[in-house]
Amino acid sequence: MSDDDFEQIEQAVHGRGPEAGLDFLAEKFLASKQYPQLFEARLMKKRLELGLPLIQLGSLDSVPEAMRADYEKAMVAVAREVGALYLAEGDIPRAWSYLRAVGDAGPIAAALDQIQPADATEDIIGIAYQERVNPKRGFELVLEKYGICRAITAYESYPIPQGRAASLERLVRTLHQELVASIRWAIEQREGPVVRPQDKDSPESGGLLELIAGRDWLFGQYDYYADPSHVASVLRFCLDCEDPAVLRRAVEMAEYSRHLNEQFQYKGEPPFENPCVDYGIFLRALLGENEDEAVAHFRQKMEAADPERTGTRPAEVLVELLARLGRFPEAIRISEERLAGVSTAYLTCPNTRELCQMAGDFAQLMETSRRQGDLLSFAAGLLQQQNGAVPAGAAAEKMT
Repeated sequence: MSDDDFEQIEQAVHGRGPEAGLDFLAEKFLASKQYPQLFEARLMKKRLELGLPLIQLGSLDSVPEAMRADYEKAMVAVAREVGALYLAEGDIPRAWSYLRAVGDAGPIAAALDQIQPADATEDIIGIAYQERVNPKRGFELVLEKYGICRAITAYESYPIPQGRAASLERLVRTLHQELVASIRWAIEQREGPVVRPQDKDSPESGGLLELIAGRDWLFGQYDYYADPSHVASVLRFCLDCEDPAVLRRAVEMAEYSRHLNEQFQYKGEPPFENPCVDYGIFLRALLGENEDEAVAHFRQKMEAADPERTGTRPAEVLVELLARLGRFPEAIRISEERLAGVSTAYLTCPNTRELCQMAGDFAQLMETSRRQGDLLSFAAGLLQQQNGAVPAGAAAEKMT
């Protein structure tokens, strides 16, 4: 500020009072876009109003309790004002530094939706993704700006359930499109233009299986059309998926992987030792294809597994598959036989009590709870049995 500014402050204070001096400061800082100073000027005016020291001493706790709520309200309002000013400038990181303090993530989330990959700095992606302000957009920015490899790493630690399914759909679709484009290019180099499916975006005619059918020459000793580790990772993510369109594309990618030379077929952990085969069987079953064969496949893996080496993972996968297929009595039986002593904190599938609840088998829930000494779950089974409760699965069927 110039000497003239200091004189104007003095004139304002002497002529119109202390509040006028602080108003002059605020207007000056607002006009010059000195927003941190604007924040302090606004709060200084509030401290003047409350009779507090104008230079804040200590933390917010130093404000007398009788005045604290009023002061905090003013602080929230000023933080929102300054945050909005930074947002208007397009400065999301600085806006977030104010709005985070007052728990107001909504404006930041909305602003992130408008960010384009070219403008997405590491700070912006961190706010969206790691700080959970808008994880879905954050994931999209990672995928669009840095590609599939980094997006896979990000998806491994997806921060909240909201937006996870949509992000997986985007990841699967992107990788599937990469495969289709690469294989189509290879075919056109040898055979000429390829007639595209009538609806190239339809999950039922995604194009991948049509392209590789009858073209074994595509899969020579050194031929692959997307990083095989990327395909294996994305197929693993799809085990939790419920979207048929996503599952269909994943099945196509698993079938593509089966054609690759064995050096590009990554080895996995039991019961998915051969990911392109085992994931494909699991995912097809979720689409209603070859369910009995899939159950038999993973049952055999469970029975052949060495618990010392594999732990209970093969049994958990079979229980998960049976639950997803609605075969609850069988899932409950295997859970009781194989997983009874496993802490629910470490299970990757529903536990026995959850399976009973999903099945609406309240008598079994009571029996299991009594055997495990779980009085609360026993009461849940007893009350639901008496009230004739409808299991969640049945209720969902009625709604559809």
